[in-house]
Amino acid sequence: MRDQLFLLPAGFFDNGRREFCPECAEVYGLLALFPTIRDSVEIVLQPVEHPRPGLTALLGDGQWNCPTLVLQGDAPVFEGAPFETSNGHRYLGSATAIARYYAERYGTPYPRGS
Repeated sequence: MRDQLFLLPAGFFDNGRREFCPECAEVYGLLALFPTIRDSVEIVLQPVEHPRPGLTALLGDGQWNCPTLVLQGDAPVFEGAPFETSNGHRYLGSATAIARYYAERYGTPYPRGS
């Protein structure tokens, strides 16, 4: 199985207008720059509304932040990537943490300031 990357859609309707998630956009940009990463993960789009069923099914109630990268059991652990754990799953819950993980795992550039 591949790691699962939970994202909001690139554009969605909320608060009476079209919006996007800035952190998810960072990850979309990273995937566009480095297609090898995109091909290595399963991208799971989540609804804007809470609870987000794909995330809560894996990580538990109240765990619905996007972007979130849920790692498979055999995924390597890197010191520079701050993992969290919930329901027995390791995950990274921010665009910066995900980018640092990809820099360690795939050799992509590190995000500035991290």
